[in-house]
Amino acid sequence: MDADPADLLAVAPSAAPRLRASWRRSEQYGVSPDAVSPVFTGSLDTGSLLHACATQVLTGLQSTIPGEPVSLMVADRDGLVLARLCSDPGIRRSLDRVHLAPGFSYAERNAGTNGLGLSLADRAPSLVRAADHYCTELRGFTCAAAPVLDQVTGELAGSINLTTWSDSSSELLLALAQAAADATSALMLVRSTGRVVRPAPRGELVHVVGEHLLPEVGDPCVSAGWRAAVAAAEAATAAGRLLAVVGEAGAGRSTLAALVRRRLSPRTRILHARAPEAADVAPWLELWTPELRAPDVCVVVSGVEDLPAWAAGELAAILSQVHRAGGGPPPVALTAPDFTGVPEQLAPLVDAVVEVPPLRQRAEDVLPLAHLLAHAERRRPVAFTPRAARALTGCAWPGNVRQLRRVVREAVARADVVDLHHLAPEVLDGGGRALTRLERLERDEIVRVLTEPGTTLTRAAEELGIGRATLYRKIAQYRITVPR
Repeated sequence: MDADPADLLAVAPSAAPRLRASWRRSEQYGVSPDAVSPVFTGSLDTGSLLHACATQVLTGLQSTIPGEPVSLMVADRDGLVLARLCSDPGIRRSLDRVHLAPGFSYAERNAGTNGLGLSLADRAPSLVRAADHYCTELRGFTCAAAPVLDQVTGELAGSINLTTWSDSSSELLLALAQAAADATSALMLVRSTGRVVRPAPRGELVHVVGEHLLPEVGDPCVSAGWRAAVAAAEAATAAGRLLAVVGEAGAGRSTLAALVRRRLSPRTRILHARAPEAADVAPWLELWTPELRAPDVCVVVSGVEDLPAWAAGELAAILSQVHRAGGGPPPVALTAPDFTGVPEQLAPLVDAVVEVPPLRQRAEDVLPLAHLLAHAERRRPVAFTPRAARALTGCAWPGNVRQLRRVVREAVARADVVDLHHLAPEVLDGGGRALTRLERLERDEIVRVLTEPGTTLTRAAEELGIGRATLYRKIAQYRITVPR
């Protein structure tokens, strides 16, 4: 049975765009508006970090609201309910009747518009009141849910969902859900890394990209992997295909897309639109999408994997209208970690996918990039000693070019000729598991002493106040390699 268009118009005006988009998706998924029938799985990952941290947070929250008819739940990124805490027998029985319980998936695709599913689809705090639910069986409830994000990777881990009767206070419920999700995310970070960090800044609106690739400099990268990716992207764009550039964060996805368009049309104006936080998506779209209709403009849209589902749908509709006919290059390119990260609304528009190799697979590009980045920072050439050069090319660069840029910026701020001891200690770290704060301090001090000009292992051990055997063990533990 299809949703009545009149019902779509009746969905809460205060949140109409998101809720209407969710109702339309629910209809497209074939969800019944009459009876909810979520998918059941017999296996639950109750040993996951998300489950452990969320259960601890929700247990603490439940103790602060004794006697309240509220059910507290955690679900994974696919909407599978992992745990439910509820002390009220009445609401617990009602939730059992609609299968909002551990083992059942409440993703939109399975249960239609609901707080838990919408928070996962849009990666944003979501409040779905009584009649906002797509399925009539859920209209006796109000659901508030907030996504739990991995603060290290930025990826979606799951959702915290609080459900109560439809006539209960809802604004407070959403605030509690957001606080619980934030606390779960922070606890996951502490337990997995032993440290507390602030999320990296996101949400740049529009700016020119690839501006450091000046005509007189050209493309500094010489590796076969990079050149192959550029050639493939150039051929696809010249053929009028809408391109998705995929690869690890910081590997140069946006730069490659901009470079290709400038090669094909040097007078093209290149803009970069990076997905902002969910609350800012609507004005973000309004700001730059009109540019797509202007001649000689290309917008590189990054972070599409983070777009709310409703925004991905709106962007897909806009791109379908402005995709230029006649074989000319399309006015947009997308970037994502991989093709599966492209939202399902945008994926059908992508005609070609090109992968940018990570920097660890492009050792030949490290020094040319380091010289280019140093010149951009100091406005003149900066030299690197042979030992510093060997350290740079030998690093695994888990953060790719973004990490290299930061390391070079810090080094050239300290010296006119960059030597080994000017480089950040992480350059000599062979990688492996994430270090705690104390371990990083210890590693950094060992690297500082080992890279002092003229030092020996004996002198380094003496300065550190440890024996040579202990120093050897620490060097092996942190996989420190000091070029000679």
